[in-house]
Amino acid sequence: MASGIEFSASIPPCEHGRAGGFDACLANPPASKWALSRRRRALDVAVAFVALLVSATPMVLIGFCLRLISKDAALFSQRRVGRLGRLFPMYKFRTMAASDDGDAGPGLTQNGDPRVTRFGRMLRKCKLDELPQLCNVLRGDMSLVGPRPTLPPYAALVNMPYRPGLTGPATVAFCREEKVLSAIDASELDRYYARHIKPLKARMDACYMCKATLRSDLHVLAATFVRTISPASDPNPARHVSKPISAPTIAPEQNSAR
Repeated sequence: MASGIEFSASIPPCEHGRAGGFDACLANPPASKWALSRRRRALDVAVAFVALLVSATPMVLIGFCLRLISKDAALFSQRRVGRLGRLFPMYKFRTMAASDDGDAGPGLTQNGDPRVTRFGRMLRKCKLDELPQLCNVLRGDMSLVGPRPTLPPYAALVNMPYRPGLTGPATVAFCREEKVLSAIDASELDRYYARHIKPLKARMDACYMCKATLRSDLHVLAATFVRTISPASDPNPARHVSKPISAPTIAPEQNSAR
């Protein structure tokens, strides 16, 4: 596998007018009034509560299926970076073998990763493995919209004044991130992610959260829903990369809906 893929999207200068540029924004990310408001938190709680009621039966069925095919617990948690850099346990349905769902093994997942089970692959494709995170929203660990909570080694926004989210602009843009990473040699995966993907995600999330509004949050939620239920509408990960001639071609997804 070639590892010479480079992001064609350049990181523009900081738009927030801070001394020190974007590095200053990473150290102390700005936030809109809506992003820190009680109304946003009330909306998070209301939507998460209703969503849990609606998804209760599917979640029970998923847990039952996971227990049928494996003796491992259906749920697992990982310590992720949250508001103001605090770590919290983020819940997910298990999609890997128990020994691989924790901190053991690479923290990044590529398309076709052998650690992912067949049933787990289906859950990931439909984002159903993320449903337990509605409990994180109710607990106050997460919000509906915000930067995705990451493992500590991959955190770029470590001092953010807002909660991480179930989804966000970077999550929507990279909803098929595993396909991008599948073209990278496993030995260079962490270095490639740190150099190319992490700063681009940080830019998208930081610039969104400093201007977030109710309307923009609803737009992100709608985009997430559409791209989850309709593979044809998924953003093409190849559009974020440019390839040297010597690198193998990454076939772009057909994009009749974009």
